[in-house]
Formats: sequence, structure tokens, C-alpha cells
Amino acid sequence: MRLFRHELRIELLLYTRSRELAFFTFLLPLILFVLLGSVYGNDTVKGDPGVKQSKYLEAGMIGYGAISIAFAGLAIVLVIRREAGILKRLRATPLPAAAYVAAVLSAFLIAFAVEVIGLILLGRILFGIGAPDKPLSLALALLLGAVSFCGLGIGVTALIRSAEGASAVVNAIYLPMSFIAGAFFSPRHFPSVLQAIADVLPLTYFLRLVRNVMLHGQDIWSQGTNVAVLAAWGIAGVIVALRAFRWEPHEG
Repeated sequence: MRLFRHELRIELLLYTRSRELAFFTFLLPLILFVLLGSVYGNDTVKGDPGVKQSKYLEAGMIGYGAISIAFAGLAIVLVIRREAGILKRLRATPLPAAAYVAAVLSAFLIAFAVEVIGLILLGRILFGIGAPDKPLSLALALLLGAVSFCGLGIGVTALIRSAEGASAVVNAIYLPMSFIAGAFFSPRHFPSVLQAIADVLPLTYFLRLVRNVMLHGQDIWSQGTNVAVLAAWGIAGVIVALRAFRWEPHEG
């Protein structure tokens, strides 16, 4: 535990000191929430009357923040460290691999938790959005989603062979997924092809889970399908990570 706490403190310092990482994974969802909420925050959601667009967007930005931090940010950091030989050198130190991985994951989960708090506060101050009615269900949903995306983030590192290609590959995955899943607006009127794609994306089920809790006051234990699919995606990512994760950089 002493080594874990020490490594966690270091990981948090590294995260906050990386300006690019902090901006694109942490600050960008907050900025998008303010900008988009200012444009159509007082409108109501089409097909869901009575729900303000700003509240719908708040839940969407939480989903976008989860995939941005826990998936994209984590994957890019691990690939860069792997290809720079940092993971290989860390593996040779007395620091247990489990303690290092736990500290890295905890740092990104803490960053996501802080971002969620920031989004809720911004929603309250700027758009008059009330506090969530089901805080326990929301906390469990956010934890499940963040852990699942962390598993997928570690798993996707096996597909990336160079540090230069890390951002390109990760952005090509999570940015289209955010739009198709409906993080920024309702996907109800999307073409059938996009809706069919959305039905298999993990972010779609995370957004449904979070929005059902935040917008409609549903408990997490009443959403078996969303929970099961999201957990299955996370388990799949962990299985890939256990089989293909590398500590050494790729040759050439």
C-alpha cells in the first residue's frame, strides 16, 4: 500500500503537469458543455418532452468525459510510455506490476471523478440543473463505466505499435463513437445505419445508463441490459489486455 500511495501521487502529478493530456481529456468536455449548453441549453429534447437539452447534454458530456479520460487518455499514455521504454524499466524495479497498474488506473479514475463534479457544478451554476436524484445509482453507474473504459483502453494498446500513431488510432475510435452514440445530441433521428452501429457501441449503453439515472430517476439495478452490455465490453477489454498487453516496446 505504501508503494501504491507513492506511485498514485506521482501519477496524479504527471497527469496534471501534462498540459496536452489535461486539456484534451479533462478540460475539453467541460468547455464543450459550456459552449453547446449556451447555444441550445434551454430547448427541450425532441422525443423526450420535459427534459431540458442542457440536462441531456450534461449526461452526454459525462459519457464523453469517461471515454475521453478512461479510454483515450489511458491508452495514449500507456503506449507512449511503452514505446519510450518506461514500462520496461518500471517492470525491472521492485515496484510490483499490480501496484503500478492500480496506481495508473486510480489516477485516471480520480481525474474522471473530478470532471464529473465539475460538470455537475457548471450545470448548476450556468443552466440551473439540479443535483442528481439518485446519487448512489449514479456513482455506481459512473464507476462501472469508467472501469469498463479503462479495461478497453488497456486492451486497445495491443493494436497500436508506435507512439506516433497512438493519438491517431485512439481519436479515430473514440471521436466517431461519441457522435454516433449520442454524447452531444439525441441519436433518435439518426439514419438506420448509424443507429445499428450505435447499438453495439459500449458508450451507447453507458449513456443510456447515465441518462436513465439522471433524467428519469431510474436505479442502476433496474437496468440489467445496459449494465450487462457495458460490463461485457469491459471484461472483453481486460481479456485482450491480459493476453496481449506488452511492457516492452515493439521492435523497429
